[in-house]
Amino acid sequence: MINKRLLVKNLLSHNDENSFYDKKRQLNLHTREGKAKFLKHICALSNSNPANNSYIVVGVEDQDNEIVGDDFFDDSRIQNLVNAYLENPPKIQYENVPFPNLPKDKVVGLVTIKPKNKTSFFKKGIHTIAANSVFVRRGSNTTPTEEHVEKNYQNIATVADIENNARNNIKHTLDGVFDFIQYKHKDMTPKYHVFKELFIICWAGIPKRVRQKTYLSRVDIELINEQVKLFYSAQDVVTIAYDEHSFTITEYVPLGLNDKTSYYPLEKKILFFYENGYYKIESQMLFQPPEFNKKMLLHIYNINLGLLLKLEKQTPLTEREYIDLENLPSTFMICYLNGFQDAKERLILAKPLLKPYKNIYLAFKEALRVLRKMKYDTKTEA
Repeated sequence: MINKRLLVKNLLSHNDENSFYDKKRQLNLHTREGKAKFLKHICALSNSNPANNSYIVVGVEDQDNEIVGDDFFDDSRIQNLVNAYLENPPKIQYENVPFPNLPKDKVVGLVTIKPKNKTSFFKKGIHTIAANSVFVRRGSNTTPTEEHVEKNYQNIATVADIENNARNNIKHTLDGVFDFIQYKHKDMTPKYHVFKELFIICWAGIPKRVRQKTYLSRVDIELINEQVKLFYSAQDVVTIAYDEHSFTITEYVPLGLNDKTSYYPLEKKILFFYENGYYKIESQMLFQPPEFNKKMLLHIYNINLGLLLKLEKQTPLTEREYIDLENLPSTFMICYLNGFQDAKERLILAKPLLKPYKNIYLAFKEALRVLRKMKYDTKTEA
């Protein structure tokens, strides 16, 4: 098994950006421009590597390779984004790789692009990229091409060496378990379980009892063998179940108005483990948005728009208004799910106004994460 932390280190240590590897400070998939840039690099790396994996590392400074990390990004459904815009799309995998020097809420993102034979191209336009555009990698540059894309097999041996040097061993595995249990989460009753004598999952969270059901909050879950973070949330809550063959994470979203919060199941993620050292992850969206009275929602929505206007004008908020501001991300999400189509865009535009308030900004990121999940769960991407 490949230790993804070692793989990232090998990519950063031995290779500058080139025709099989790119690095980014962060991903921005909230805007069409950000999506276009991401898809362009996926297209180029795929076309330039028909016989070996290619990679994008997220959370690294471009100038000096310093690992600064990025937010946890748990959307395997970005495959749907790739499928929606690219003809002959490659299979991609996004993994969150923890590093000891980073805060608990920061990871390095690792995008693995699987090899394929057919040329990828844009089947529809996005931002400034026109339909039928084709991109390739020339050195460290992603460039458009109108020429026939020739098969390039020069990276096979180099990538194989990098991946082989990142293979796991017993020391790496044990160090990962001890680091998780004794240092990262020693105050949160961490647990671990071994599957098929090959895989180790560690998890930790704070139990909370709500209406006769126990949830875990501030949850952190890692697949130690590969140094991959499976789940992290500063706010949302989950339940965990496992047997000798599988490990199931069910995520819930706290939603409500006027300080009345209920927990709605969002997604179930199941890891299946096999004797041959193989595992797979299956995800199922469970979310059914709650419905509220439209007149009441309109009234609350307008109040929240007024709060944003006050922040723009730097007008002091009352104690009651600050409480409403704390609930604003969740309120805007509820409004959007109940037919207020501009609520999501208004929330995105409010980012610089909410960023100075740490807890409110966390709630903002959680709301966009949930909305992004639901969008990428659909078959098409707008």
